[in-house]
Amino acid sequence: MNVLVSGVGVVLPRAASAAELIEPGPADAPPVEPKDLVGKKGLRYKDRATQLAYCAARAALQDAALVDEEGLTVAAGSVAVVVSSNYGNLDTVTRAMDTITRETAAAGSPMDLPNASSNVVASSVAIRFGLRGPNLMLCNGATSGLDALRWGAGLIRAGRVSRALALGVEPDNAAVRAFTGADRLLDGAVGVVLESEESAAGRGVPGLAVLGAEVRGAGLAASLARLAGPAGERPALWQVPETDAGADALPADLLDGVPRDDLGERFGTASGALGVLQCAAAVGWFARGGAGPVVASAGTDADDASAGLVLLRPAAV
Repeated sequence: MNVLVSGVGVVLPRAASAAELIEPGPADAPPVEPKDLVGKKGLRYKDRATQLAYCAARAALQDAALVDEEGLTVAAGSVAVVVSSNYGNLDTVTRAMDTITRETAAAGSPMDLPNASSNVVASSVAIRFGLRGPNLMLCNGATSGLDALRWGAGLIRAGRVSRALALGVEPDNAAVRAFTGADRLLDGAVGVVLESEESAAGRGVPGLAVLGAEVRGAGLAASLARLAGPAGERPALWQVPETDAGADALPADLLDGVPRDDLGERFGTASGALGVLQCAAAVGWFARGGAGPVVASAGTDADDASAGLVLLRPAAV
């Protein structure tokens, strides 16, 4: 079963669409203000990661024509939610632990309790938009974003749902900076709607990209070799995994001669949002005339796993 990307939502300081991921706005663009995108209602007491996810979710669902002014245009149970974020509610957890350490558990804010749950972003998005399909939250390290796409596609291929909203979100705050040591973080969210080819055709919605081969295992070189397959088709673009030293630190013989696209260099450390960001950027690349295929990859030999995904240009683009 072919799984397509039928909608994209981009909420970043330097980009508000898939096409802008290729040529982003100025580096000094102001931070995203969620209330300007989705209004103030429902944002109070929600952490920044959840607020950003609301914005990207709405943009992606609208782009896929799954919501209109009256709400969902499809059955609520037909849409799954899969969210990837490694640091989403770290600020809430840190604040709660600091309070317990200084005082007692009874001194904690009751408003913080729901936000301290590891699945708060996924569950909050599902509740806000009335999405009643399977609901998953991944905090899975370097491969987390590509894992979210793989799980979303897997739910569709297994017949659990016809479509899945995959979100990648990471906030920039003091807690994340202290934990990671990074000085340039993504601070945004990206969403893509995955949908079976049959479902998209039935709704008259064009595919923006097609999900191809996928792999997850030990070692970046081994993962890339497995993606090439027996035909050994070479990609037109390689979206590289994040490293401390950037794309130049990756071995030169990996996909030698294939142009490398380092999204982390453009937008900051994306961590759990990287794979979804790469998928959205591939959509933007196709829309701007790229022929594909695109190989998205996450996780190097320094991580506990590597993952890869081939993204193909749909015939109609």
